[in-house]
Amino acid sequence: MKVLAILYKGGDAATSEPRLLGTVENQLGIRKWLESQGHEYIVSDSKEGADSDFQKHIVDAEILITTPFHPGYLTADLITKAKNLKLCVTAGVGSDHIDLNAAVKHGIQVLEVSGSNVVSVAEHVMMSILLLVRNFIPAHEMIERGDWMVSDVARNAFDLEGKVVGTIGAGRIGYRVLQRLMPFDCKEHLYYDYAPLPEAAAKAVKARRVEDLKEFVSQCDVITINCPLHEGTLGLVNAELLKHFKKGAWLVNTARGAICDKDAVAAALASGHLNGYAGDVWNVQPAPKDHVWRTAKNVLGGGNGMVPHYSGTTLDAQARYATGTKSIIENYLAGKAQEPQNIIIGLGKYETKACSTRRAATNRAEDESDF
Repeated sequence: MKVLAILYKGGDAATSEPRLLGTVENQLGIRKWLESQGHEYIVSDSKEGADSDFQKHIVDAEILITTPFHPGYLTADLITKAKNLKLCVTAGVGSDHIDLNAAVKHGIQVLEVSGSNVVSVAEHVMMSILLLVRNFIPAHEMIERGDWMVSDVARNAFDLEGKVVGTIGAGRIGYRVLQRLMPFDCKEHLYYDYAPLPEAAAKAVKARRVEDLKEFVSQCDVITINCPLHEGTLGLVNAELLKHFKKGAWLVNTARGAICDKDAVAAALASGHLNGYAGDVWNVQPAPKDHVWRTAKNVLGGGNGMVPHYSGTTLDAQARYATGTKSIIENYLAGKAQEPQNIIIGLGKYETKACSTRRAATNRAEDESDF
């Protein structure tokens, strides 16, 4: 059996740090295990174009391992060529790089390591909110330049206390963000989701649901996006929706880059309608060098908290999703039932609430049993 893994290249960092399991060099730590059972294991970062290792080996691979951090885009066309493909495993969370409808049609199972990086991402969201609201990056850049002008950074620095903070999506990550906001004494916690939180869960984080998206964004000083990417959320934050944001609002996106219109966000920053945009997800990954989000600024020359896609691939998260990937493959090889929360596409059908209602305006990333 051939197992194909498309991972990101770790270079010298991965050579010196074996805990970087999600890299080409360290191969999720499963090569010896797979080969000891007589399986072929192909690992590469080559994923673009007909001559890539991805497209060359997908034609006869039975298992495909991909990652949200360096996604191999499994299109409907590639699925038709993948005659042996039976199982797709996302080493992490988020399988939007796979054409899920085509996977259903061709009887390909899609699983991910649910929950493996929810804490990692929620912590990154909190960091991003604070660095925007406190105007941290321009302040640090000032120090690096050798300058010292407190007023230049303090004029756009605020407290998180007393602000209205809202999350688009209140699943495993969005809910953990709400939990982590509790000590900051925000004025209000809001959430926008296709279904309400259980009453006890909402009460525990003092969260109020707003059912209309435009009304939701108009009330928030800070908005964080924590929903899956699918047909209903593609381009959700566009020029029209941004018009309804509070002037000077901050926006954080660690979900998927394509949920936001990149040019509309950059224009809102440049005009001053947005005070800041931060996150680690891009509509194309790796992001082109001329991607507008690399250099977008607010009217004061700050407000950019963008980084590479790494929020969910801390060393702690990598240990969890490497272990989870092995467990999924073990279950597949032994014919054992998979853990229900990991199944995106089962045998010919959607298994998750989030993906089975793909055309809703937005979905909670996980179902209510997570609270």
